[in-house]
Amino acid sequence: MDIEQITVTLASELADKNPRIILKTAIQHFDNIALSFSGAEDVALVDMALKIKPDLNVFVLDTGRLHPETYRFLEKVRSHYGIKLDVQYPDHSTLETFVRERGLFSFYTEGHEACCKIRKVDPLRRKLGTVDAWITGQRKDQSATRENLPEVQIDSAFSSPDHTLVKFNPLANWSSQQVWDHIKAYQVPFNELHSQGYRSIGCEPCTRTTLPYQSEREGRWWWEDASKKECGLHNNLKN
Repeated sequence: MDIEQITVTLASELADKNPRIILKTAIQHFDNIALSFSGAEDVALVDMALKIKPDLNVFVLDTGRLHPETYRFLEKVRSHYGIKLDVQYPDHSTLETFVRERGLFSFYTEGHEACCKIRKVDPLRRKLGTVDAWITGQRKDQSATRENLPEVQIDSAFSSPDHTLVKFNPLANWSSQQVWDHIKAYQVPFNELHSQGYRSIGCEPCTRTTLPYQSEREGRWWWEDASKKECGLHNNLKN
């Protein structure tokens, strides 16, 4: 079977399965696989996945605009699990030109897409071009833009004619409470900002706390429409 047929088969087999089963299957099928890490969901996956594959590639996007607490969190995770975090950075010349021409806070008036492309999407594309599959911590209940999230999919956003990329979302059906139950039960490190009312954490200028009745991603790019709560890293449509 080719990769698309394999993905369809896995999507059927792994529908509604436990995250550990999805992780184990993903790692068994793809030697060249990486786990994207940034927040609470991702570190729960790191905790599960390293028990299956201790040398799993774990990468993080450093946009240059993260909270100080986030940088401390990344170091805490690296030390706690004894792993090497594969840190991806924006292209410095492209970023220098962008900031020189449009300033440090252009996203408040022009939208966040251009800044996110340089600081997040382009580094991610560069990284994903080196792997056959990747694992994310997305959940269906995080926002309206993720409600149709499948457990396994062809990543149409980052595939190319000569490189079909598979994407695994093991926590698709988990709730925030289940994530935090795992973090507490297994004493998993977490970003101290979560204790200050931040439920979804991105770059410092684009993230704020949320009220109890709001979805957790309403604190991201809060000045924009609710349909624009993605930065371009994820295309969650089923193929």
